[in-house]
Amino acid sequence: MIHVQKFLNVKSQQLAYFVRAFWNNRIVYNELDLYFWDTMEEWSQVSHLANQPISQRERVFWYVLHQLHFWPEQKLREDINVRRDLDLCVHFLESQEDYPFPFEYSGARP
Repeated sequence: MIHVQKFLNVKSQQLAYFVRAFWNNRIVYNELDLYFWDTMEEWSQVSHLANQPISQRERVFWYVLHQLHFWPEQKLREDINVRRDLDLCVHFLESQEDYPFPFEYSGARP
């Protein structure tokens, strides 16, 4: 079984890549949707405990993933506020630094 931290290290970088590729028209919206479902399937194989604390990076990861699944394609492409928020989150996921991040961008484990 894969552990949470290893899963996040790989998937957060992939998620950032997919979001940026979508915004730069290198992939279509359906690819984002497939990425979402593939990630959900992979998560089911992750070894995690219900009482294990969730990191800030993991919270941001789940927030971005859920936002991509929630909003329709046009909103993800054209809504300035949605894009600004997601861009901030993606930058955080790409960063190797751990710094305080607004709690409003906090997702939960599925």
